[in-house]
Amino acid sequence: MKKLFWTCVAAFLLAGSLASLRTWAAAPKPNEDVLLSAMQKELARAQTELGKQDPAPYFLAYSVHDQSEAVAVATQSELIFSNRSRQRTGDVIMRVGTPALDNSHQENRSSAIDSAKLPLDDDADSIAHSLWSLTYAEYRNASKAYLNVKTKTQVDTTEEDTSADFSQEAPQLHTQTSPSAAPPDQHLLEDMVRKDSALLRKYPYLYHTMVFVTADQSRRHFVSTEGTRLVTDGASVRLVIIAQTLADDGMELMRYETAQADSVEHLPSQAEMTGRIEKMASDLRDLRAAPVAEPFNGPALLSGHAAAVFFHEVLGHRLEGQRQRGETEGQTFTKKVGQSILPAFLNVIDDPTQHVLNGMDMSGAYDYDDEGVPAARVELVSDGILKNFLMSRMPIKNFSKSNGHGRGEPGSLPVARQGNLIVSSSRTVKDAELRQKLIDEIKKQGKPYGLYFEDVQGGFTLTQRFLPQAFQVLPIMVWRVYPDGRPDELVRGIDVVGTPLEALDHIILTGEKVDVFNGVCGAESGSVPVSAAAPAMLLSAIEVQKRAHGLDRVPILPPPGFDPPAFAGATKAGGQQ
Repeated sequence: MKKLFWTCVAAFLLAGSLASLRTWAAAPKPNEDVLLSAMQKELARAQTELGKQDPAPYFLAYSVHDQSEAVAVATQSELIFSNRSRQRTGDVIMRVGTPALDNSHQENRSSAIDSAKLPLDDDADSIAHSLWSLTYAEYRNASKAYLNVKTKTQVDTTEEDTSADFSQEAPQLHTQTSPSAAPPDQHLLEDMVRKDSALLRKYPYLYHTMVFVTADQSRRHFVSTEGTRLVTDGASVRLVIIAQTLADDGMELMRYETAQADSVEHLPSQAEMTGRIEKMASDLRDLRAAPVAEPFNGPALLSGHAAAVFFHEVLGHRLEGQRQRGETEGQTFTKKVGQSILPAFLNVIDDPTQHVLNGMDMSGAYDYDDEGVPAARVELVSDGILKNFLMSRMPIKNFSKSNGHGRGEPGSLPVARQGNLIVSSSRTVKDAELRQKLIDEIKKQGKPYGLYFEDVQGGFTLTQRFLPQAFQVLPIMVWRVYPDGRPDELVRGIDVVGTPLEALDHIILTGEKVDVFNGVCGAESGSVPVSAAAPAMLLSAIEVQKRAHGLDRVPILPPPGFDPPAFAGATKAGGQQ
């Protein structure tokens, strides 16, 4: 717990609270939102009194996330963890100085927020006291940071981008009046993970398996000195299935299956999940027998799912607003607005207002961002031409307003983040024709083979200028496609690597069907749910490198319940089960 300090600021906060808190102790009126009322009153009091200080805050906001979570985890058909929890996280966001220059400038962004757990019960006195304490601690941090910022700007040279530190936005009013929903029944979640886990139990070559489901319900209260007052709800259910094995050379092989929706009812059916799990097991058996691929640069076909992740990592992160300013950012696309950055047949938008695409819930959907700005559809790339960036309330040169993409997890200051990144194409062929198009490209280039990326597990990208401006996508299922009619060959042990300006230039055409990837993205403002959608894509060139792996041997003893002969047969390269 942070220390309280003994300056005059603490004195006026404490003195003012003694009188006002007593008036809030009365029973709440019917249908009164006690939390919202307490936040508004304490915000008004802090604004009045802190406004007398030097330096004074010009912006103050309270954001409270009330989150309920249900979790169930199983392995070998049995539960290993089951829990329901609830917590309230309060964030105080404070900006000292002026919008043109404040305490959040450059590397000082963390000084604009302080967080703590708040009382779970709607007791106005307790809530107000917690906010009061948090506000005082944040004022001390923000005012010290602002003094440092002013000093640094006086002794440093002028920055290339002299945009303001905070944009002016219209206040928003929206209050969710319906009661917050409770997470799904715990027994339902437990049965779900038991059933899915049991399906993996019959495969002796799967050395580690786990199935877990998380169901989150949240209500967010947000008030600011600009007059914004929001109460919004959110819900998500995420099912994750993990299976792991080892190849004879010690390479760890893993397969993931995830399903995410806004409710249990919108998750895939049990029959569909059974099919996915059986394919996971089959894939891992085949991967154990697959040869290790060599570094390669040549034609490739990305499935829609793989292409969606590819665009999220290679392009999406580099179009986030804060990456366009600051002396440490690589600024790949900062000065390319109005220029071609993709083939002319490709368009890219980010639309968090779209909640469903092709019958799938979009994880990156929301109505208001975490800075209180309405979500908005943003046209990023039109006919290959860069048009816009994803913007939070941090302005950049020629883009002074937010477009509703300021996002962050509780406890982190929001920055511009992707929501629902959607790629569309005007140069398409039927998806069934893409394999032949790949073969044609292989023959045209005289390459011995090309690569088909069926599935990927994720990736990461580097945007800081003191690091290579590179990305890495982590494939799971990769096939060599031969131009001479030989069957496709499954390979393992490679990652897709490259730099964005080079990689994006090699897209030749796409399929028609758009696939959706739902996931969680981690960055400087924490982990946020995201979606990406794209059609399958043919590239004239893609580069892969070898993946590092360990040297652990496969288990000597069979798993319990499998006799040695059956185990030996099942664990041989390509053995059947």
